[in-house]
Amino acid sequence: MLHPIKHFLVVARHRRKVRKYCFKLGLYSQGLKHDLSKYSFKEFYIGMKYFKGYESPNTSERKKYGYSKAWLNHKGRNKHHFEYWTYFSHSEQKYVFVKMPINYLKECLCDRIAATEIYNGKNYNDKMPLEYFITKQDELGMHKETAAKLQQWLTLVSELGKKEAFKIIKKEKDY
Repeated sequence: MLHPIKHFLVVARHRRKVRKYCFKLGLYSQGLKHDLSKYSFKEFYIGMKYFKGYESPNTSERKKYGYSKAWLNHKGRNKHHFEYWTYFSHSEQKYVFVKMPINYLKECLCDRIAATEIYNGKNYNDKMPLEYFITKQDELGMHKETAAKLQQWLTLVSELGKKEAFKIIKKEKDY
């Protein structure tokens, strides 16, 4: 069964949260443009087809097919995903991870916190985004410095809470 309204509302709620956090970090343009590709037919149709409300529809599609067409579209168009920052090096014959620019890494942080809040609802606490990062082992697919900085920021959120952590993170200009 298709759930266009429910999926739309979850995407809109997620974007609102990310926008709020991006604005706190001074990322106004990124906050406004965050995840607009989710409204494209390629992503929206799969989102409403695999909607569950407690996990990403991309996860559900990945469970069925072993990959997600929606995710492939999404990560290739949204620079706040670390997967965007990889390329195949013909000289090295392997995938190379590129250090994310700090403004996209900050948006990545906002995205992760907002997604964790959306999928955990009232059970959310500020330790969850760090726990998710560690559990998923995302750092294995990231540039080493990018992974270290994201983990540092997630640790700040875990220990100080979002409000205080964002005050510190907003001041950072490079890593």
